[in-house]
Amino acid sequence: MKRRILLLFAFTAVVAPSPSAAADVVKVANVSRTLFSLPFWVAQQRGFMKAEGLETTSTILNNAEKINAALRSGAMQIAMGTPEAVIIDAYKGGTLRLIAGNTGRLPHFIIARPHIKTLKDLRGANFGILSEKEGSTYVVQDIAKAIGLTPADYKMTAVGGAPTRWKLLQAGKIDVGLQPFPLSYIAEDAGFTNLGSVIPFVPDWQFTTINADLTWAAKNRDVVVRFLRAVQRGRDFMRTNPQETAEIAAHELKTTVALAARALGDADKLAILDPNLGLTEPGLRKVVATLQLAGDIAPNEKFDLARFTDLSFWKASREKR
Repeated sequence: MKRRILLLFAFTAVVAPSPSAAADVVKVANVSRTLFSLPFWVAQQRGFMKAEGLETTSTILNNAEKINAALRSGAMQIAMGTPEAVIIDAYKGGTLRLIAGNTGRLPHFIIARPHIKTLKDLRGANFGILSEKEGSTYVVQDIAKAIGLTPADYKMTAVGGAPTRWKLLQAGKIDVGLQPFPLSYIAEDAGFTNLGSVIPFVPDWQFTTINADLTWAAKNRDVVVRFLRAVQRGRDFMRTNPQETAEIAAHELKTTVALAARALGDADKLAILDPNLGLTEPGLRKVVATLQLAGDIAPNEKFDLARFTDLSFWKASREKR
């Protein structure tokens, strides 16, 4: 009898369903609360991350240096951020890499205080920028050069992302800032001057990317692949479900559904968000060339995608399961 009970217990242990595995936690750093993180936020809210066995958090760090320090320390695992500081790190022998694309063109407009009416009026202006080693810094320099300003003719102050720049514009702490939609719409409605899109000044620019530290990513390859697969599902959902996407965007961006929908429509018209999370080589060439002119990368260094990207995760995420 005792033997039969033991055999029954053993049989039950074999056939009983095992408890579901715990989700892998991925802490995601976002550079700003702007449209660029929307594929990730959609993936979160529509359950695509959960379907891939992932539990994700989103933290706005507002600064590339903070984000990259968090990636190196392991405090954050993946970043929806900008490529410049990652590229600089890689050329210096670091372990940060671009693992996928996101925003392949600049979505910004030159928004200035009401008393500034033309581009010529930007002489002497204080430009609010994200941080010292990120896109807006170099884009402002290109715009200033194109309109005939020397570095002595204007000032740049690192203040943080677009929402912070908007607050400081309203407070008169900065004179001009590069603002993406829908913040550009809000600024216009409030009487601020829109001096136009930055695309005529900088037609090619890889603005945001998905980044990671290879020290962590190489040990967690399957997690990274599942993350990218979920973000791609979020991006696909944006194309086929515009109304619900606008509602998610309005919630995340702290704006109205109408303005969020307008921003998404303009983003599609300008082909700003890459449909496949791909990288744009012309945009990356422009970024690297600008970093070389700024002295952040040696001028004799050759442009080499393999130097600062690892697209093996992205390629694996696109394979059919």
